[in-house]
Amino acid sequence: MQALTLPAAHGWRWLTDGFRLFRKNHLLLTFLVVSYWMLMALVNVIPLVGTIATTLCIPAFSVSLMNACRNIDRGLPLGPQLLFSGFERNLRSLITLGAIYLAVTVAILAVSAIADDGALMQLMLAGEKPDEQAVSSGSLLLATQIALLLLCPLIMAYWYAPVLAGWHGLSPGKALFFSFVACLRNWRAFLVYSLAVMLAVTVLPAVLLGVLATLLPDGAGLLTVLVTVAIILVLAPTLFASFYVSYRDVFVTSESVDA
Repeated sequence: MQALTLPAAHGWRWLTDGFRLFRKNHLLLTFLVVSYWMLMALVNVIPLVGTIATTLCIPAFSVSLMNACRNIDRGLPLGPQLLFSGFERNLRSLITLGAIYLAVTVAILAVSAIADDGALMQLMLAGEKPDEQAVSSGSLLLATQIALLLLCPLIMAYWYAPVLAGWHGLSPGKALFFSFVACLRNWRAFLVYSLAVMLAVTVLPAVLLGVLATLLPDGAGLLTVLVTVAIILVLAPTLFASFYVSYRDVFVTSESVDA
């Protein structure tokens, strides 16, 4: 298995090719993504235990959604049962990845607590609203900036790790290492990809909603809700499909991987 170094323009192609993949079976892919969200939300209702459980399971669910995208790409059958297909192979490694991600995230939030006395940490882990002083003084913003800076290497290490562990049987350490190296080699493509995602998620919806509000001012509120829901139901599956496309483009394997 080898990680290629791709031109920056591939970052834009990941998103557009992800949309093309989404269009091939948009109904079922959207169903799987929404079902995943609902399941995570239900488990998260359980204080503390829910947060831990969902974080541990995220890598396996990530593989499940990548299985769905791969089936669409290869013209293979796609069904609701794929939502749990990521739990069928190398589950121990995937759970370990979730545990590592949780532990490192908590450590990063603990470091950020130096700036805001733990306001951001309490918000992210316990859902406690930060006090007005932390917000007005700018300490919460500083803590957020520190956390985002430290999270960047973690996200790079985690980006491809679930697929590398789930599909290729790599140990958690090797999966994190190869993912980080692949992202580092393709930082230009990921920069363009990030800009493309920002454009699709923020600018284009804002323009569309602005035009609709101007044309139909009386129904602006309802239109905003309907368009927002529609955009989410298109963009979210497209983003998951683009994750698969980026893996498909970056990694060259010597043998096929069966689901």
